[in-house]
Parts: sequence; C-alpha cells; structure tokens
Amino acid sequence: MEKGLIKTAFILGAGLGTRLMPLTRNIPKPLLTVGGRPIITYAMEHLRGIGVERFIVNTHHCPDKYPESFPDSLWHDIPIILRHEPVLLDTAGGIKNIEDLLRDDDRIIVYNGDIITSLPLERLIRRHFELRSEVTLALRSSGPLLNVNIDSDGFICDMRNILRRPGTQSCLFAGIYIVDRSFFRRLEKEKIASIVEPLIAAITDNPRSVGGAIIDSGIWHDVGTVEEYHRLKQGLQI
Repeated sequence: MEKGLIKTAFILGAGLGTRLMPLTRNIPKPLLTVGGRPIITYAMEHLRGIGVERFIVNTHHCPDKYPESFPDSLWHDIPIILRHEPVLLDTAGGIKNIEDLLRDDDRIIVYNGDIITSLPLERLIRRHFELRSEVTLALRSSGPLLNVNIDSDGFICDMRNILRRPGTQSCLFAGIYIVDRSFFRRLEKEKIASIVEPLIAAITDNPRSVGGAIIDSGIWHDVGTVEEYHRLKQGLQI
C-alpha cells in the first residue's frame, strides 16, 4: 500500500483522564510518560510510518501542557496543530470541530491519544479502500471489551448491541479508524456526541457504510488504569 494516502491524523487528546486520577490531575493523559516520553508520541511515531504529514490534536484538560511538551509545534519535523475545546465535545463533536482545518483532505485517520500499539496500519488502509466504506475501524479479535459486531462481508453491523445484530464475530475496537470526508455530513457542529451515535445511524442507513479490519498482529495497550500505566512504565516492549 502506497504511503501518503492519508496525510492528516486527528489524535484525541482532550479527555479528562478520570480513570487515571490522581496522575492526570494536572496533565492530560496522553502526555503522561512511558519509556521516558509522552504516550502520544507513540501514536505520532506509528502514524509517521504510514506517511502522515501533520497531526491535529484536540485539547481541553490542562491545554497549556501541550505547548510545553511541543514548544515548536512539531514532532520530528511533522507539524502539530492544536484545536482547543472549551466545552468537551466527545469524539463525534471533536471530529466535526476540526473540519475547517482539513483543506483538501479526502479522509483522515483518527487515533485515540491514550493507546500504545504497533498494529500494522497499512492493513487498515488497504481494507478501507477494498470495502469502499465511509469509515473503517481497526479491530482485534480478542480483548477486554468485545462490543463491535462484524458481518461475513467485513462490515460493522452493530456496536454495543444497540441494533441487536450479532453478525459473525464480536471484536474489540482498537481506537483507530479512517474517516472519509463524506461522513462529516452525519456530524453536527458543536454537538457533544460519541462517534458511536453517527456510526449506528450510518449502519442503519446503509449496512455497507462502516467497515472493519481485524488486525491481531502487533502489540496493543489501552492505558486505562493506574495499574496498567505503572505496568507499562516498568516494561513496555514495542
């Protein structure tokens, strides 16, 4: 798969980090350090490998900490654009809130700022173009929360059992997904909403609008608890 098909990555960095309190009282969770550097830089390194040319990061909790960590607004010569959310907009609202920054991008890759993974993103990109879906989610076949259902053709048929469509397999959502610009019409500006809501609406309208790529190779960590954070600090291998 040719590099550079996706030039912009949106890294979700605005969360409150409540599950990691008190560690996140004065710092956003993606800026906590693992292996001597901020968690978010693992996402940046991963995305750089597929030819991403700029990062957009949304901020809310302790927004001043991002310029302190990236004073030149760069990471390895790749520009970092910060988009502050005075009111936390959740995932769907956050994605809509950066629409004006996308210029001529046909699609973006969205990446949770609190995961550390080495799953091969090229497979996600290839699957997105094979399925011709509006959105394609990276999935794992095992994990702590198997609440995304996929059908035999590779399309997402349900999430969180909202539509009661079991499909052929239940998977873990890996926190990375590709979003075509056409999907933005389903998002409402300044609306606080999870990405699950418009995804379910899209699936209801067109069962082939949301695809899935099951990628079990590579490591995957959700830095979701204080215990997990300290475990990774002691021995992350990537």
